Amino acid sequence: MHKITWIPGDGVGPEISDASRAVIDASGVDIEWEIVDAGVDVMEQYGTPLPDHVLESVRRNKIAIKGPITTPVGTGFRSVNVALRKALDLYANLRPAKSLPGVKTRFEDIDLVIVRENTEDLYAGIEHMVTDDAAESIKIITKKASRRIVKFAFEYALQEGRKKVTAVHKANIMKCTDGLFLATAREVAQEYPQIEFEDRIVDNMCMQLVIKPELYDVLVLPNLYGDIVSDLCAGMVGGLGVAPGANIGEGIAVFEPVHGSAPKYKGMNKVNPLALLQSGILMLRYINEREAADRIYEAMIAVLEEGSKVTYDLGGSATTSQMAEAIIARM
Repeated sequence: MHKITWIPGDGVGPEISDASRAVIDASGVDIEWEIVDAGVDVMEQYGTPLPDHVLESVRRNKIAIKGPITTPVGTGFRSVNVALRKALDLYANLRPAKSLPGVKTRFEDIDLVIVRENTEDLYAGIEHMVTDDAAESIKIITKKASRRIVKFAFEYALQEGRKKVTAVHKANIMKCTDGLFLATAREVAQEYPQIEFEDRIVDNMCMQLVIKPELYDVLVLPNLYGDIVSDLCAGMVGGLGVAPGANIGEGIAVFEPVHGSAPKYKGMNKVNPLALLQSGILMLRYINEREAADRIYEAMIAVLEEGSKVTYDLGGSATTSQMAEAIIARM
């Protein structure tokens, strides 16, 4: 049996959480859920959107899945997501982007995985005003963080039967920082001769992705580029509403949809649960429940192909819970 922390989130989080959890439970995996609340809805009770007991639950269980959480304004909290990554050293952000039937996009047959370094780069937040008219931000790239994120990308490629890893950088201009990232990536690549390796300059990479995405497989990037390129790839498969994600550290992982909490749809039971459900599929593969993950994925694809039991944002009229019920029925 697996004991897993579930954080429903706020906004539409509880609805898509209920739907996704029902599907995962129906897959037959033996999971004991520890459900804990975080986000704007617990601010009044705890004075923080991320109470200590939530962090303790994730640390104890080593695996968590969470719905979207609103970033509160004026509390000094950048976001619950950022706080979780920092507190648990979740250094790898994993964002698959795979085409889904029935999801309208400008692209077909996209199958990419973006691996983003999560802890440093310009997102370390080391910045200050130099004068009233000038600001400075310091970009931190270390060999340690670069090595572990590139190694993560290669290990993921091996585990998932991927063929190629592409390191993305701007080392032609930032020769020290991005130069270190690239040099480290090349060193790590030598340890994985069975996986093809190449590198691309980030601006060229963006152009390549929209012209010939079929040439790419796993992309590994420093924090800022990874943030931008992962959203670009999500757009190629239908947007953030269908984009799953995971933040993974040493022996600990938090799985979550990429999209926001959409508070204007709260309580309406109308948005699709695909991003969170696919994050659950990632989680099942992470805990080596691959048969259950495949069952859910195949049922989800069948419902999308059939097209009558999907939510409004996918062109149908089903509710969130009705779409989950259709996926369960397919299983």
